[in-house]
Amino acid sequence: MSEERSKISLRSGKRKGRPSIKISGPILQEDAGARGPSGRPPAANVPPPRPRPPPQSSATTSDLVKRRYSSRFNNIPADFDPTANPMPALPSLDQYVNSQAQDRRPPPSRGGRSEGGGGGAGLHVDVRALRNPDLVPDQYVAEILSEATEDEVRDYELALRKLKRRASTDLQQNVYQNRTQFIKISKEAEKLKSEMRTLRNLMAELKTNTTALRSGSNSMDDAGFGGQIGTGLSRRDKRSSVADRTALWSSQMQALYKSVEGSQKFLPNTTGRHVVQNAGPWIELDNATYRSRRAMQIFLLNDHLLIASRKKRKTDAPSAADSRAPMTKLVADRCWHLLDVEVVDMAGPSDSSSGRNKLADAIMVRGGGQNESFIYRTEKPADPDKGALMLNIRKRVEELRRNLQSEREATNKAKETINYFASRDPGLLQKTELLETLSDIKDMLIEVDGKQQNLRWVESQMDELDIHIALQQIEPSVALIEKLKSLAYGLKNNVIAQDFISFKVDERRAKLAALAVRELVGTHSQPKKTKQNVSWLTRLGFEDRAREAYLEARSETIRKRSRQCIFHGNLDQYIWELSFVYFTIIRNTVTCFQACFPPPMMSACVKWAKEEVDTFNAILARQLSGEKEGGEAWTRCMDTAKDHAGMLSEVGLDFRTLVGQNVKAATDASASSAPAGLGLIMGAQAAA
Repeated sequence: MSEERSKISLRSGKRKGRPSIKISGPILQEDAGARGPSGRPPAANVPPPRPRPPPQSSATTSDLVKRRYSSRFNNIPADFDPTANPMPALPSLDQYVNSQAQDRRPPPSRGGRSEGGGGGAGLHVDVRALRNPDLVPDQYVAEILSEATEDEVRDYELALRKLKRRASTDLQQNVYQNRTQFIKISKEAEKLKSEMRTLRNLMAELKTNTTALRSGSNSMDDAGFGGQIGTGLSRRDKRSSVADRTALWSSQMQALYKSVEGSQKFLPNTTGRHVVQNAGPWIELDNATYRSRRAMQIFLLNDHLLIASRKKRKTDAPSAADSRAPMTKLVADRCWHLLDVEVVDMAGPSDSSSGRNKLADAIMVRGGGQNESFIYRTEKPADPDKGALMLNIRKRVEELRRNLQSEREATNKAKETINYFASRDPGLLQKTELLETLSDIKDMLIEVDGKQQNLRWVESQMDELDIHIALQQIEPSVALIEKLKSLAYGLKNNVIAQDFISFKVDERRAKLAALAVRELVGTHSQPKKTKQNVSWLTRLGFEDRAREAYLEARSETIRKRSRQCIFHGNLDQYIWELSFVYFTIIRNTVTCFQACFPPPMMSACVKWAKEEVDTFNAILARQLSGEKEGGEAWTRCMDTAKDHAGMLSEVGLDFRTLVGQNVKAATDASASSAPAGLGLIMGAQAAA
């Protein structure tokens, strides 16, 4: 039913209660001056209206309306998730507006300057061009500043100075970081070296203990000397007491001297020398034929190998005592240090005779002073003394080498200590007496705030002080120097440590004083900074250097300002400017000097002011040389100078009598010395 109603209403084009209105198309005006229905003239250059599409048929319109009414827009899609995040907010368009505004700026011209000249963005410092190693500065500056204005040149200079300061700051920070890392790595390396040395000593002790435990049951120390010493030792003699061992070793050496004739000539009795093994009877063999030559006996000591020959005693009229003595005697034949010879076991060659290897029980001793070789064989085949002798020789050689290595390490450690301090401070090489005593510094301790510290701690403090000086941190550096000076002053009983610390501190103190003086000269016109720099130099003990640097900087300022006064033909004006510059700077200098320096130094400032007044008088004499003394111009100039000199009365100085004394006649020159001295005395009294 609804379809029929819609069709009827659409086809008829009429609706009840509403009149039908027919809308015509646009009416074209042929005359440009004609007016429309509203009475207004039509707009100029109005494009012609588009032709309306042909009217559609009623059937087509009905189909479209049906499709419109049959569409549904409230169907929810299958993949719709109500818990999903909402749509993000749109980004702000400000950055795009700014970027478009920048893009619309005029492109810079050659050399980085805008096309608008002085009204543009100005000159731009090209860092890449400055980093070019082939850069020619004069040519580059001429190209950049060829068309620049004065303001652009000034701005470009400021930009270059900022770039220079930033590069200097970056370089300083890099130096500080590299130095800090280097010091940290060196300390870690030193710590690792000491730990490795400790580990090596512990391993050596462990090896010694295990070797002693292994060979404790097989010790051959109780062997006798052919029946002269007992065959064994009691438990009391084997105690670990140092006194008992020393007495035992001394008795062994006395028995050796008694049993072996001439042995004392080779082996003098020294502390710690003792007999390790009596290897018993041996036979010396010929090196070429391996034939027996003579009977020998071998004694092994802790550091030497003694070879004694067995000889028969003379039997002419033997006494009762000689009847109980053995028929042979031992005479010392050769003796070598164990580290000078090499003992080789000859069990290896197969030169057999009578069914037995002659060299199976033989040893060869090679070396010595003449680099000779000797072969010795045991009297009994397969004698256990040979194996025990070879084992003991190896043990003693190893012990001697270990002791020698320990001595070398101690010596090298002392040398390392000397080289350590000398490499860190080459100026220490000039202190010969102090450098000779540095070998004992490794055991030297000083008390710092109730704690025991060695001199390596002092080096760490010096590293910290060097870092502060490198960063131009004057206040922490001065405080640390005062701390180290007080520490050195308190070490009156330790002269070596006191000299060492004082030498290190004095060297850094001079370097820091040079830095403070340079800062003082650069900021002498600022009273607060001047007072701070003078305070630092006073705490460092460089008051005289601070005074001289400050007064010299003020004199240089007077010379620069006076040269800026240009003579244009008016003598009165020139003298007024010159005297005003001189006496104003002198007054300001005296005022700052009184606030920064102690009163006893005021005499130096008065002397300086007197010298500057004399310099002004010399200039005044040259300028007034063409004027008549007492004339109108001469009088005006002198009055002007004396009026300006009256400014010094504000700081307690009266130099008006000194102004113009060189300008007077030569006859009055001798009389001018008294007022000068009087003014000097009055100025000193007023300052005090």
